[in-house]
This record gives sequence, C-alpha cells and structure tokens, in this order.
Amino acid sequence: MTHPFDGRLNRQQFLLRTGGAAVAFAGLSPLLAACGGGDDGGGPVGAGGIPLARPDNPVKLPLFDDNAPIASGLQPEKGSLRIYIWADYIWKKKLKEFGKEYGVEVEVTTFTTMDEAIAKLSTGAVAFDVFFPQVDRLGRMAVGKTMQPLNKDYLPNLNRNVWPVLQDPFYDQGSLYTVPYTIFTTGIGFRRDKVEPAPGDRPNPYDIFGETAYKGKTYLLDDGREALAMALLRRGITDLNTENPATIAKAKNDLLGLIDRVNLKIAYDDYVKIPEGTSWVHQAWSGDMVAAQNYLPEGTSADVLGYWYPPQGGGAITNDTMVVLRGAKKPVLAHHFINFMLDEKHGYENFAQWTGYQPPFVSIQPDRLVSDGVIPANLRAAVVRESDFKKGYPLLELSPAGAVLWQNAWAEIKAGV
Repeated sequence: MTHPFDGRLNRQQFLLRTGGAAVAFAGLSPLLAACGGGDDGGGPVGAGGIPLARPDNPVKLPLFDDNAPIASGLQPEKGSLRIYIWADYIWKKKLKEFGKEYGVEVEVTTFTTMDEAIAKLSTGAVAFDVFFPQVDRLGRMAVGKTMQPLNKDYLPNLNRNVWPVLQDPFYDQGSLYTVPYTIFTTGIGFRRDKVEPAPGDRPNPYDIFGETAYKGKTYLLDDGREALAMALLRRGITDLNTENPATIAKAKNDLLGLIDRVNLKIAYDDYVKIPEGTSWVHQAWSGDMVAAQNYLPEGTSADVLGYWYPPQGGGAITNDTMVVLRGAKKPVLAHHFINFMLDEKHGYENFAQWTGYQPPFVSIQPDRLVSDGVIPANLRAAVVRESDFKKGYPLLELSPAGAVLWQNAWAEIKAGV
C-alpha cells in the first residue's frame, strides 16, 4: 500500500545517514564549510562564524547589500512557479488551487536528501523559486546567499495565523529569511491493547524502552539524533545538541545495553509497524501517529493506538521552513505562494488531508482535530501546541566536530542491532 506520508518518512529515514544535523561538506565552498568552537569558548559556531542558534542563544541571520528583499507593491509574475521539496510533502490539490487562483503553472521538483538539495542549489546550476529547508541549514544558506530575505508585506498570514513564538523564531530572529511550514514532536508510539502500564503511567516513561515484557517488539527510530536524544532525555539531560563526548557516550552505552535486553530494533516506518502490531513500543514522530490510523488492518479500531509526549511539554520537537531562493525567477509569485500555504484553510487541509504534519497555526487545537475527525481522542497527544515549542528541546545544527561524535556513536549502535 502506498500512502502520501511515505515520502515524508523517507526524508526522516535519511536523517540517520547524515546524523541529523550533521552535514556532508564535500562540494560546499570553504565559506559554507567554515566552522569552529566546541563546548568551550562561547559555544560552537557554524557557517561563516555565525553562532549556532539555540533557544537561549537566538540568532539574527546576516543581511547583505547585494542580496536585498524584493520591493513592495509588485504584481505576481506569470509563467511557472518552481518548487523544490521533499517527495510527497505537499498536497497536489493545493498546488492546483494556487495555480488556478494566480493563473500560473506550479512545477514541483523533489529531492531525496537535504544534502543533495543544498549541493545542487549551491552550484547555481538549478533555479527554483521556493525551497523547504531544515532549520539546521539556515546559517549556511544565509552566509552563502542561497536564499533571499523576505518582504513580509506579501506575507500577512504570518502574523495572522502562525504562533507568535514562530513569527520571531530563535533560529531566524525577525523572520528575515524563513516562515514555518510544519512542526512535529518526537515521543512514544505504542499499542494500547498490548502495553500496560502505558508510558505516561510510569515514573519515567522512557524506561518503557527497556521493558523486557516487550522484547522483540521494541523499536527506536532509525535516526541517530532522535534515538540518542531519547536516551539523553531518559537521563534528564535536556541539551539535545550537546557536543560533550562523555555525555554522548552515556547515551550511546544506554542504547547499546538495550540491544540484548529487549532485542532492540530500529525502523523509520513507525506509522506502519505500530498499527500492524509488529512493534508494541516505538519511538515515533507525532505526524506519523496521525498517519498510523490509515494503516490499521481492516476491522481494527484506532483505539489501539497510543502516543505519549510530555503533557506539560519538555520533549524533542522540530520544525521545517519555507524560503524564497535568491535565484528565484518568480520572487513575487513565490511570496504569494508562501502566504497561500500560511492561509488557515489551505495549511489546515494540507495537513489534515495529506501530510499529517501540522502547520503551527493558532487555530489548530486538539479539540478541533478530534471534532473534525482528523484524529481519535486517544491521539490528542500527537497535536503540537505552541507551549510545546516554547518548552521543547529542538534538534539543531552541530559543529562538524560535534556531528562526528554523534555519527560515530550511532554507527556503533547500528552495528550491534
């Protein structure tokens, strides 16, 4: 069975191979690969000496005289709008609706990995108008002048519909270059008919991954950053971007201990394995749990699905963005498209009818999603709230040296599973 969520999950699967925020620097200019720092001397820095953005260390991305935003009051261009995006990460119906409204065609080109996409964009050999980068790439893109600053006169829906905290995000103060596209948490997916007590009824919910009663049915996401982050959270360590070798080693050793204890397995298709019963306990993304109800065997109620994320906040959380590329041939039209996707109706339908990954809109609340039939009441925890972002711990860019530590730790775990 093919489902629209599959492309999104392939994107997540790739994060394991790149170590999440780790980057393959081959092919990038020396400027983009520039980095330094560590846990000492003011913290790690990224591309061109820009500090690595953290919630407690917000970053204003640099502006350049030769890369200015477009002027206000311009009419949208005619012709084709070119979008560069993960496969199946946007509903084709929305693209058709936008094209009809503006009298244009929308061309979609997909990529398999973020490194592939950035490498192509950095050569200047390809020209697209709208791109959907991860937060951990923004510093390099700003310094490399790959994206252009936004003119928010064309983006009234940013202030109208988006959570206030993401109208001025810590990773792009002032939203100079980006607006948010989707947001999702990482928690524990489980079979409510097989697991007792549920994760949330345990003193430490993360201890469920070491529960021998679920040996052979316990999975972690096939994503090195996410898996190791869970081990850190279990220990009460909330710096999910640490570059401390001893801290990373503790998380690694904890996961190594699970291999024999519970016959630990890893997979990226949590949205399939939980509903089909292959896994009873599975580290999971919130958007995947929204999708999981579409994979239940015929006659099986969605009541069997469960998802735990700290009810008061304080778990792993991530979001993706939309930007206008510097080489855009249709920059005005690109702004209008971004504003279109920030429209409450269009963004909501893109989420509810296709991606399963929600936009950070003020109007999207658990009660509404239950009443609309988007999710059953037992999956309310899969709905992401603004308070979750404020209290959550995002997985962000690492320095190259830090990325190697995480990659090596995950490689050792993978070798043993």
